[in-house]
Amino acid sequence: MSDLKKEPAVEEPVAEEAAVEETAAPAADETPAPADEADPNTAAAPAAVDPRLLVREQGFAGYLTDFKRRVRGGELGSLPVVIGLIVIAIVFQLKNSSFLSADSIANIGVYTSGLGIMAVGIVFVLLLGEIDLSVGSVAGVGAAVWAVLSVTHGVNDYLSALIAVAAGAAIGALHGFFFAKIGVPAFVVTLAGFLGWSGLQIWMMGQEGSINTPSGSLVENLTGYYFQDKGAAYGLAVVAVLAYAASLLLDAKRRRAAALPARPLSEILLRTGVVAVLALAVAYVLNEPAGARGLPLALVLFLAVLVIADFVVRRTTYGRQIFAVGGNAEAARRAGINVNKIRISVFALSGMLAAFGGLFIASLSGGATKNLGSGNTLMNVIAAAVIGGTSLFGGRGKIWSALLGMLVIQSIQQGLNLLGMASEIQYMITGAVLLAAVVIDSVSRRTQKTAGRT
Repeated sequence: MSDLKKEPAVEEPVAEEAAVEETAAPAADETPAPADEADPNTAAAPAAVDPRLLVREQGFAGYLTDFKRRVRGGELGSLPVVIGLIVIAIVFQLKNSSFLSADSIANIGVYTSGLGIMAVGIVFVLLLGEIDLSVGSVAGVGAAVWAVLSVTHGVNDYLSALIAVAAGAAIGALHGFFFAKIGVPAFVVTLAGFLGWSGLQIWMMGQEGSINTPSGSLVENLTGYYFQDKGAAYGLAVVAVLAYAASLLLDAKRRRAAALPARPLSEILLRTGVVAVLALAVAYVLNEPAGARGLPLALVLFLAVLVIADFVVRRTTYGRQIFAVGGNAEAARRAGINVNKIRISVFALSGMLAAFGGLFIASLSGGATKNLGSGNTLMNVIAAAVIGGTSLFGGRGKIWSALLGMLVIQSIQQGLNLLGMASEIQYMITGAVLLAAVVIDSVSRRTQKTAGRT
């Protein structure tokens, strides 16, 4: 009896193992059936696709549905600032027909450039969820370094400018070191830098307090040079449109190659057409009217900085790491990202762009002074980044926020100047616009949390 009881216990597991082996792998002399001849009942199920991504393949109706969903979920993006720019243009054009004239557009472009380049650096810092209060004084130091080297000591103009920009990067890296390595809050570090570098700037300028920009120098040409050849403005517009269209087509091709939903050709054509109309309209205004000065060099340099910075943020690993650190530094650290390196490099970028922007300010003001970068410079730069749509809470924003925000601020100032309004009115209106931008950002984030999208 004991043998009969033991026999099933030994033979059944062996039979089960044989069955498993037969179903797990084919015999050595058998060939697996081709994929197209496989039993459809046993074929692997296709990977699930987020239905929100399928709007790219549904044409404009799908995008309208997705747009409504985004607005309800608090994802406003650049919509408020674009609407604001349209309203500003309409109101001031009705009040003064010179607002959209060639001279007015050129002035907006030139005066936007220096502060806009500084705002790009602030966007990088805000993406980390931090703040840099030293950009104004760093801009002053950059201008002072250039002026002392080039004008006072006769160093090559271009070399002096490079040293000035490098000095700004070194100052920013120092701020980042104290913040990332020592643990001092960025607010405190950059506030101390604001005071300390302002003192260095005054000391460098000496008793006279100012050094005039020589005629024909590099810094003077930053905002004083215009491409009077009409082909320059139209050529830049065409190149910008073609580059934009190429980027959309390459992105669609890359997404299709990865079996992901992509923008339909009709949408790409529409987007390209809108950009073409805007770019060619600006080129026409800068070129065609009588007395038009042409394309400002300052605007070309500003756009170049925007394109390079946007590529770095959206198309490189470094840019994705910035968003990761800004979204959740601890999670980024656990994912293997060198958080300290990212923080130090971002503050170095902010300092470098601040010094570069300081050269533009010196060009506009006619020279380097001990007060360059003071006043409302810092507030305008930070306001531009925030008004343009970059979140104060980190991890969300675009480089083009610097352009949109500066266009809003400078358009308001230009319009009020044409109407003869006092500067204090400009300050109050700019402050109100900044507050509105922060309120929209806060409400947007709260709506996204309610909708479960953060």
